[in-house]
Amino acid sequence: MCHRNAKINREAEITRDLLIERAREAAERAYAPYSGFKVGAALLTANQKVFSGCNVENASFGATVCAERAAVCAAVAHGERSFIQMAVVAMSEGQPRLAHPCGICRQVLSEFASPDFLIHLLDPDEGPLSLRFGDIFPLAFELQ
Repeated sequence: MCHRNAKINREAEITRDLLIERAREAAERAYAPYSGFKVGAALLTANQKVFSGCNVENASFGATVCAERAAVCAAVAHGERSFIQMAVVAMSEGQPRLAHPCGICRQVLSEFASPDFLIHLLDPDEGPLSLRFGDIFPLAFELQ
């Protein structure tokens, strides 16, 4: 479900905007010499801590780390395992670009995210876009 036009309470809007700003700051620090496509992510934990990550490219493209996974790894390294929401901001040539988490990032997030986990994206034309994780990744792989 898209929450672009949904009425959200002011506290939720402030949280979304803070996460988008932190993700934008992380995107500015990204290492993307090959693609020029910089991505930042900011992850809010159940303990109300925010962890950021940015993409780090590598000449061996398969070794590149996405911003979303970098933020998850930072949070896990600090003992966090319960996530509430995340913002993802992509930049190309200094301008925001709409970008959704890739399949690998969605799979990694599925280890920690509930179906109601919110992912906030920045659409340069429409503004913030909020999506439920269960809507963008309904059939995650699980070991049982």
